[in-house]
Amino acid sequence: MGGTLGRAHGPYTLYDLDALPEEGRRYELADGWLNELPGDLWHDHAAEQLKTILKEAARQADADVHIAGAPQDVTTPSGIRKPDVFAVARDVARAALERQTRTYYGPDLILVAEVVTPRTVNEQIDRVRKVDEYAATGIPHYWLVDLEPRPTITLLELKDDHYEVTGKARSGETLTLDRPYPITFDPARLSEMD
Repeated sequence: MGGTLGRAHGPYTLYDLDALPEEGRRYELADGWLNELPGDLWHDHAAEQLKTILKEAARQADADVHIAGAPQDVTTPSGIRKPDVFAVARDVARAALERQTRTYYGPDLILVAEVVTPRTVNEQIDRVRKVDEYAATGIPHYWLVDLEPRPTITLLELKDDHYEVTGKARSGETLTLDRPYPITFDPARLSEMD
């Protein structure tokens, strides 16, 4: 990777992130260091399923939100993140489209969800670093999605300046939420094939 960027060691910048070749790999930039994101099929399928679920729920609730996710960028105090799934107000998404930018600002996010890839460095980042980072950014809802052994969602909600676990839903259970907008689904859907 050092040869690609013209220098062997960081810290790296947004320009270095943008200069990376399109080889099917995705990276985040945090504190000047590039982290490769997991790209396995199970992970990506679950993220797409969650996007679909959240879009359906938003439509049914007539919620004024737009659902997006990687490869779109989110700027946080630490750098550039590419959440698997996130929700922003529709007018924020419209403004980003008009500016022709793929970057959102952390405080604009209503909900962010990360699909955890176990036994990787990204697991620690999702469970520890991003919990602190997203809380400091002021994102009201953070969901951690575990796929093994069966899909489970841990719900965190911002209280003052930190997240508190407000619920957990396992495959076979019905998750029913009022916030950030009315959402009802069984986490088992995240591993279903259409």
